[in-house]
Amino acid sequence: MQIGTHILKNKLIVAPMAGVTDRPFRQLCKTMGAGMAVSEMVSSNSLLWGSKKTQRRADHEGEVSPISVQIAGADPQMLAAAARYNVDNGAQIIDINMGCPAKKICNVMAGSALLQDEQLVGKILDAVVKAVDIPVTLKIRTGWDKQHKNALSIAHIAENSGIQALAIHGRTRACAYTGTAEYDTIAAVKAAIKIPVIANGDITTPEKARHILAYTNADAIMIGRAAQGRPWIFREINHYLATGQHLQAPEVSEIHHVLINHLRDLYEFYGEYSGVRIARKHISWYTKGLVGSASFRQSMNQLQTSDQQIYETNKFFSTLAEKGQRLSYIKEGE
Repeated sequence: MQIGTHILKNKLIVAPMAGVTDRPFRQLCKTMGAGMAVSEMVSSNSLLWGSKKTQRRADHEGEVSPISVQIAGADPQMLAAAARYNVDNGAQIIDINMGCPAKKICNVMAGSALLQDEQLVGKILDAVVKAVDIPVTLKIRTGWDKQHKNALSIAHIAENSGIQALAIHGRTRACAYTGTAEYDTIAAVKAAIKIPVIANGDITTPEKARHILAYTNADAIMIGRAAQGRPWIFREINHYLATGQHLQAPEVSEIHHVLINHLRDLYEFYGEYSGVRIARKHISWYTKGLVGSASFRQSMNQLQTSDQQIYETNKFFSTLAEKGQRLSYIKEGE
């Protein structure tokens, strides 16, 4: 898998997720087998560039290459300026968001709302590609709604504009994250254009990953929600694609260590107050489905300091280790 001059170590990419794919999470996923991770989106509004949130999102210190930064907006020149701003701050690939279904993004005609205006899409892509001398990629959905699926048309516009890779989530904007993703549209786009195509949506297991790669003929797959609390999914998929065999479940002691290090990175990156609050969702994701985790997750939301979170997490995983060497999840209905 190649994007411009960047050759990725494999076909697995971390999807950009607002409030999730911060630098600590991107680094962790890369360490655990992802070939690339795309940042949460940075606004094209220059008035926000001085904000702490935007500065954190543009912080790539120590991050493994290639560094891909997603930008969002609806004005071609503002997006071009945003691309230049992020290149100046270390971005090696610029990704344009035309896939986000969130109302607050679509209401300002950004994200997947742009799919309604193909002429504007072309202007935006032309402006951003011309603004920077690094590869520009694009993330879209299959269309605005099921009656208006225009991914194929957008794909041709993207290829003609000089976009270096196209990621497609197998849902329309109207579907948001409901129902199931479809891959026929992704397969049709892949067959119609020459630039790399990345398949996204509902890829939750190694088997599904292999199936989607074969079904769509995509060059890579993008994984989002399935990596929340389970960043080792990338090494599991890599192993399965290479061997057809499943890795054993990770040892409790390893994931205990991974989570504690992740928490410490969050505290350092965001500071104590915000770090503790952001850590809560990650702790919940890591422990969901593990024996005794329901009461642990509930009590975790009451804790106010990083020391308390670390103490209780250590206690929970020590108890878990007494029950078995490897992670074991409770099956639904048990």
